Amino acid sequence: MSGFDETFDFVIVGSGAGSMCAALIMKTAGKSAVILEKTNLIGGSTCRSGGVMWIPNNPFMKAAGVPDSPEQAAKYLDTVLGEEAPDVPGASRARRKQFLEQAPRMVQFLQSQGIKLTRVTHWPDYYDDLPGGSEHGRTVIAEQFDLNELGPWKARLRPTTIAAPKPVHTANIEEMMQLGLMKHSWKTKFMVFRLVIRGIIANLTGKHYTAGGAALQGRMLQACLREGIDIRTDSKVSEIVVEGGAVKGVVSVKDGKPWRIGARLGVLMDAGGFTHNQRMRDQYAPGTSVKWTIASPGDTGEMIEEMMRIGAAVAQMEERVGFQSSIAPGTEDSDMKPGMQSVTAKPHAILVDQSGVRYMTEGGSYMAYCKGMLERNKTVPAVPSYAIMDSQYMADYMFASKMPGAPLPQIWLDSGYMKKSDTIEGLAQQLKIDPSVLKGTIDRWNGFCAKNRDEDFHRGEKAYDTFLGNPYRKGSASLGPISVAPFYAAPVVPGDVSTFGGVVCDEYARVLRQDGSVIPGLYACGACSASVMGRAYAGAGASIGPSYTWGFVAARHAANLT
Repeated sequence: MSGFDETFDFVIVGSGAGSMCAALIMKTAGKSAVILEKTNLIGGSTCRSGGVMWIPNNPFMKAAGVPDSPEQAAKYLDTVLGEEAPDVPGASRARRKQFLEQAPRMVQFLQSQGIKLTRVTHWPDYYDDLPGGSEHGRTVIAEQFDLNELGPWKARLRPTTIAAPKPVHTANIEEMMQLGLMKHSWKTKFMVFRLVIRGIIANLTGKHYTAGGAALQGRMLQACLREGIDIRTDSKVSEIVVEGGAVKGVVSVKDGKPWRIGARLGVLMDAGGFTHNQRMRDQYAPGTSVKWTIASPGDTGEMIEEMMRIGAAVAQMEERVGFQSSIAPGTEDSDMKPGMQSVTAKPHAILVDQSGVRYMTEGGSYMAYCKGMLERNKTVPAVPSYAIMDSQYMADYMFASKMPGAPLPQIWLDSGYMKKSDTIEGLAQQLKIDPSVLKGTIDRWNGFCAKNRDEDFHRGEKAYDTFLGNPYRKGSASLGPISVAPFYAAPVVPGDVSTFGGVVCDEYARVLRQDGSVIPGLYACGACSASVMGRAYAGAGASIGPSYTWGFVAARHAANLT
């Protein structure tokens, strides 16, 4: 290789889920690696997320006696994803098999590197009622992390959007999911008491705990720093260097000038998707908006297009990891848009389109939920749709940042964001919906609640619906009538946390051309690659788990460890 300003064994573009895992693999193999992050913060969209990894047959399941096996997980994936299809190459049989084999090994490798992981004790797969599904769940998370352990790098880790409010800021992701149910369980009340005490102790001892994706990526960053791995911020890559038909390095930037970095063993792209690129959205996912995303601002898609420039095939580009959200006043330009999945899946709440009709289950996968909104919008205006709730909901459950029973922020009402009326008909008029249609929808829903069965969309029949609802409630955890005035409505849009399509890779994470041949020296993982989950989302962490796994697989292949 000639003309490079410096050379490493492995060059990693982006600092998302798979990047630091790949770098640690290289370090254990005695190879050099550099991570090039174009923004000023490390961690990508993974940092901003719940930091959950979907890992079938993981060691924590085994330790807890939760049944699983590669065969059971394969049956589940085959049922959820369907048959291998030419237009969904990311979910090929070979890639599914490799993921299921390597994901548990990846977790064991992270443990060997001192990364403290655990499992959520109960987080059902999103299609737990299908063959091979797990009611207990296959989720792996990081233990809470004290950001102060990063020293000066603390300020360079991207903040999470998953954070508990004070005085319970020491909550982990599992505890956070229980906070909204504290009015319904003495167990949860006692948990909140413990969190307050834990917070007081943390303050007295100078700890700065974080959970979710920041805990996971914070622990990974700490391990990489400990191993002396070269991590660079403000190091945007503008070009992939190809010599003799193979990728040999990249052009980055140093001191404001182009800086050519060579790669002896390969380049791994983990540079995110294109959530913040409206031009690419309009091309591949029309009808979606950058205003709805909570992904990292670095998700601008230029590295996908750069890989396409050198011949990479792309697929599944219209798919996104949905995140139904509501753009409340003050959040229009914020990355903290209120999530709505756990709102409309709770008792005393439903979702309707702009004609006032309920058109899908409010439970289940958030990816399916948002796809359902966009599909409905093709025939009936449904973007935004409306969450319809009554006073029972407002008294018992959280809405956005509002705690159960707390008064609504006046700006929500004054701005017209939140509608409120003493009658369903009055609410319909405010929404410009035919009052008889909305009244009929509510009456039909209330009838289902009386029979404890959603005859239209079967909400409440899966373990995951119970998980999203209120498991402490007598009767149905998910179904509850909308019957006590005043009534409320708020808009819901099909937001996202990342795109789900990108360059096509083989079972070793090598990037492929249109003809199926390998582009030598180029690997990809994360949101810039076509997901192994295809057009579905199997369970919590079905993007982060595979991203970590493909970073693990790519580095092992490049280092000739396979």
